[in-house]
Amino acid sequence: MSSTAADKPSRKKKKRRGPEIRDIHRLYEEAVQCPEEDVRFFDRVYSKKNGRPPRVLKEDFCGTALLAAEWVRTRADNEAIGVDLDKATLDWGLEHNIAPLDGDRKRVQIIHANVLDVREPKVDVVAALNFSYFIFKTRGELRKYFENARASLAPGGVLVVDIFGGWESQMEVTDKTRNKGFTYVWQQQSYDPLSHETRFHIHFRFHDGGGIKKAFTYDWRLWGIPEVRELMVVAGFAHTDVYWEGIAPDTGEGDGDFRRVVEAENCPGWNALIVAST
Repeated sequence: MSSTAADKPSRKKKKRRGPEIRDIHRLYEEAVQCPEEDVRFFDRVYSKKNGRPPRVLKEDFCGTALLAAEWVRTRADNEAIGVDLDKATLDWGLEHNIAPLDGDRKRVQIIHANVLDVREPKVDVVAALNFSYFIFKTRGELRKYFENARASLAPGGVLVVDIFGGWESQMEVTDKTRNKGFTYVWQQQSYDPLSHETRFHIHFRFHDGGGIKKAFTYDWRLWGIPEVRELMVVAGFAHTDVYWEGIAPDTGEGDGDFRRVVEAENCPGWNALIVAST
């Protein structure tokens, strides 16, 4: 299956650089992704379980492979595998994110394939972020993905996915986040309470005029935490943990700090990470 996936603007993102303002992939990376924080989280949960940092990452639905590139930059012996069906996006990522690694790019393997078909080589961490797995709309499809992810893991490995919810996630709403040179617009166009199928768009509005309407569109099922965890167990994982994003008191928005919880307070919108292990 393919990405590029998305992220709600409530999740805190640390800016890395000014975007190439008319390039939708750079705009997306700047507005949505923070691979440095993702890498730190992977290190934290894996090291707690295994007493050592992870070394090999598989980024499913990798899109432009920004996370894979950051992974190999983090440590000299880290290796990354990126898997995606969208060849044009992979090619862009190879040029803009992997090629600049120079000699380190030999530690990144980019695979143009369905994430359901790639199980080798074995890895320490499988990551499916930006809600990319929401593309699977039935329990059978999502279970099959989790089974493949589990089969991809070396002993001690973990699967990390993110998830969002709250009552605003069932409403047709539009959120706007101002960035340097542009505004990121996240629009929920529709939501079906019978199937939980939902449709989102990402738009970019340039501060000097114009923009890109429907730069990305997502036709997803909005999954809940209990059903995702239950399917992980059915797929063979022995343990699942939920890491809940805190709220910044000054803004009322997500603060980017994810802590393990066993219960949580309902709110209009929330973000969480689920970590599954064997």
